[in-house]
Amino acid sequence: MKLVILDCDGVLIDSEVISAQMLIDQLACRGVVVDLAYVARHFLGRSYPTVMQIIRKDFQLDLSADFEEEYRNRLLAAFEDRLSIMPGVKDFLENLALPVAVATSSSPRRVEMSLRRVGLWDRLGPVTYTASLVAQGKPAPDLFLHVARAMQTAPEDCIVVEDSLPGLEAGLAAGMQVWHFVGGSHMKPAFPDVPRELTPHHRFASFAEVFPSFPALRKQT
Repeated sequence: MKLVILDCDGVLIDSEVISAQMLIDQLACRGVVVDLAYVARHFLGRSYPTVMQIIRKDFQLDLSADFEEEYRNRLLAAFEDRLSIMPGVKDFLENLALPVAVATSSSPRRVEMSLRRVGLWDRLGPVTYTASLVAQGKPAPDLFLHVARAMQTAPEDCIVVEDSLPGLEAGLAAGMQVWHFVGGSHMKPAFPDVPRELTPHHRFASFAEVFPSFPALRKQT
């Protein structure tokens, strides 16, 4: 392997529960009641425009022009107050022998704010790629393939670390080795079952597990 491509939300940062609750609250104000299980099944890993399309289709909801702005403002305010880095990420990044990149469905503004909040932007900002760069976001493989080209690495030489089903599907479709990270707070109450066709190459619940399981990935001292 020559490159590790990391998702951001739910992998580098423990943000998915915050995002889900903000969206649940926002929809409730419009008379739409959904729970965390619904959000995990239908929205996790998808871009905001895709989520809005699903909401309009499933609930025939005519969202007002200020819905997105209100949601994003409330979400970013919650991030300022509650966002945290995933345990073990800093040690993983500092000791990993391979280069890394970030591939996220988040908007450029949101990912920059998030990574700055947890102290990772200076390190990862130059190698962060968002779905805005490609025609189709996850579960299409476009973003991962774009990152591989940008990093001058063959897809088969890439490890993708993802938490969501669309992310797993995108990584597998890109022909990459896919690792399923299940250590985020959102995984504990309501993560949907993984279909057989999306079975990852590896599954782990803590970044502290990586080097003991794959010692060749650790920098030699």
